[in-house]
Amino acid sequence: MKITDRIKQYIDFKGITRYKFHKDLGLSNGFLDKSREISTDKYANILAYYPDINAEWLLTGKGKMIKDITEVNEAQGVYTLKTDRINNGNQLIPLYDIEAVAGLVPLFKDVSAQNPIDHISIPNLPKCDGAIKVTGDSMYPLLKSGDIIMYKQIHDIGNDIFWGEMYLLSVETDDEEYITVKYIQHSDKGEEWVKLVSQNKNHQERHILKSRIKALALVKAIIRINSMS
Repeated sequence: MKITDRIKQYIDFKGITRYKFHKDLGLSNGFLDKSREISTDKYANILAYYPDINAEWLLTGKGKMIKDITEVNEAQGVYTLKTDRINNGNQLIPLYDIEAVAGLVPLFKDVSAQNPIDHISIPNLPKCDGAIKVTGDSMYPLLKSGDIIMYKQIHDIGNDIFWGEMYLLSVETDDEEYITVKYIQHSDKGEEWVKLVSQNKNHQERHILKSRIKALALVKAIIRINSMS
């Protein structure tokens, strides 16, 4: 069986018409009906456009046709926690402008009073409460300024922290709100303290009192946006 035959098998399985396949990939009509192999660049384009295809299966016919959901999410730039339960529904996740909503505290206090700038829908994503765009470089290279994080709000800050995970949080500093994304770890200063750790090694870790955390959300997924300038 040739690669073109396996492509036909895939698009039939997915319910994709040959016309749509040709149009999506910029191929000439009848491409799949020609008895030939495909070039490396066309092979790469197919894998990029349809990230759920198992590359080994497409090339050799070995293994499963469809990758598992974790591999698909990573191929699309969506990163979920290992312990997440997958939500099979098509949830619409509100995307907020953090400056427009005046910070995390008012956003979390009364979500119904806020107007999202858009909504995001990604199949098989764990349950999320909202999404915002990242600013700053404290979590670089894992997060770049402009990337989108999707989060689940933590209501009991004192007891529901999963140590070592990544969080979106609002910290009270001199009557101002400091919003950041950090790993939260145990602090050697005592149970009332937490340690905030950046991915960027140029940013020093910081110990703060739990009581200074005014809003907290577990980062559930990351969308990496790559743009050509």
